[in-house]
Amino acid sequence: MDSPNPSIQFNNPLPTANRPAKYVPGQTSNMTYPKITLPQLLEQTAAKSLGDPALLYFGAKISYGQLQVHVNRLAAGLQTLGVKTGDRVALLLPNCPQFVISYFGAMRAGAIVTATSSMYTAREITHQWNDAGATIVIADRRLYPVIKAALPQLTSVRHIVLTGPRQYFPRHFKQLCVDLNSAAPAQRSASSKPSTNGSTQPAKAALHEWEELLSVATELRPSGLTPSDIACLQYTGGTTGTSKGAMLTHENLVTNAYQASRWLAIHEDRPEVLVAALPMFHIFAMTCVMIAAVECRGSVVILPRFELRSALNAIRKYRPTMFHGVPTMYVAFNGVPGVERYGFQSLRMCMSGGAALPAEVRQKFESLTGGKLVEGYGLTETSPVTHINPPQGSPKVASIGLPIANTEVLIMDLETGTREVTAGDIGEIAIRGPQVMKGYWNKPEETALVLRDGWLYTGDIAKKDADGYFFIVDRKKDLIIAGGFNIYPREVEEVLFECPKIEEAAVVGVPDPYRGETVKAFVVLKPGVTATAEEIIAFCRERLAAYKAPRQVVFRDSLPKSGVGKYLRRELRKL
Repeated sequence: MDSPNPSIQFNNPLPTANRPAKYVPGQTSNMTYPKITLPQLLEQTAAKSLGDPALLYFGAKISYGQLQVHVNRLAAGLQTLGVKTGDRVALLLPNCPQFVISYFGAMRAGAIVTATSSMYTAREITHQWNDAGATIVIADRRLYPVIKAALPQLTSVRHIVLTGPRQYFPRHFKQLCVDLNSAAPAQRSASSKPSTNGSTQPAKAALHEWEELLSVATELRPSGLTPSDIACLQYTGGTTGTSKGAMLTHENLVTNAYQASRWLAIHEDRPEVLVAALPMFHIFAMTCVMIAAVECRGSVVILPRFELRSALNAIRKYRPTMFHGVPTMYVAFNGVPGVERYGFQSLRMCMSGGAALPAEVRQKFESLTGGKLVEGYGLTETSPVTHINPPQGSPKVASIGLPIANTEVLIMDLETGTREVTAGDIGEIAIRGPQVMKGYWNKPEETALVLRDGWLYTGDIAKKDADGYFFIVDRKKDLIIAGGFNIYPREVEEVLFECPKIEEAAVVGVPDPYRGETVKAFVVLKPGVTATAEEIIAFCRERLAAYKAPRQVVFRDSLPKSGVGKYLRRELRKL
């Protein structure tokens, strides 16, 4: 194993002028974090907590010692497939233990991970994997049809590792959870062993079984990773709406997990049980649940997805201490008759992110469950957390809270972006800190647009009050946030323009009582053709993840445009 580097002290305390006037007792603006890689973080935790539960999934339990064994076995198997330091490994998995093993295992082999939404279509995964240059894909077997449809367009994928059952996944995983030390290792390399699932191997990519890869008899080679190396390419639309990979380093992610944990007073001397109800391919759950749990030697209750009844049963059974969600989840909890009977009293802290948390939702949740619900803020480009409301006391209504430790935040003028505005004035949020990304993968021009002199310009418009609390007043231009997911109108519009019946199209977000916002499309049909809203929605659902497809379609004779021909979305919103 790679030996961890010693801890370092960040020696750039925030300028006094940028510090909030009030800080939470016990929190400081400048803290010490270990300068280590993510595999080293897991190694340290496993050494301290060998028999403690790391992952809980449908009654199956993996200890930290077992998790470390799984990770090392997978890393060795990936190296037999030719993975070298800096290669990209794509994950197409729902929430499951294999996601955690694959994430740390790929990095242990030296690779860069690019986690992919399990809801993506072939079109969407093709863009991400080709842009990342992914050579290996680890995927749930049930998602293989999507990969197969994308294969003719995939330019770099050479190996596909399939996991999951042919029938019932949880029962299958219980079999997999045996101590791998007792498993008889395979006598030949996974790269030379034929597929065992009975499928014909695709011409451009060899198929492998998960169990096969973990049974490879080979010595794990050192990766040579350093904390400043890229850990993952996390794809986001950023401020422009064009999907691109944010280069997040090991230091970015480890540090941000420490920052959020310390702010919320998560400590390893008090066992924490966290719930992974948000998708772990999303940066929120990736850092704040999966990585943070490893950092604090906690346990993660894994739910394949957020389903209300399953979430309630998990809370009642496992008595978690922390829950991370988006506002729609808390709306769902609030609507359950007798919700207080499900044992929410075990939750000492609940976090909300991904979209604005209505004050009435927070107040009702706290009154029904007795739990503490605080709102935070962040971006994919910041690993993601930059602000959290203090867990002590009452949060300020509509505020995203205070900057977390070692994080500088300025409100810059909207005209030039070079002048800090005074408290109470509106401007663009600019952030500097150890959690800020390295840049966008292979996109130096777009990187230069948002990273200026070490400051990340977020595109979010906000103001700061006299106490240093921040308030978002507008979002990235045209961004739609539905159920915590970012949706960029341009991506939806490109699909609409592929429809042979559509002449013009524009997309906006409209209020939705459950999702926060939903997608509404305004379309102009070509002369002489007819179409229904259902037909347009179905066309989009074939080409986009379900959450991105329009829920509403309005047919118009024309769309409002500016003098240079740009669609005026603000006018469509007024309609």
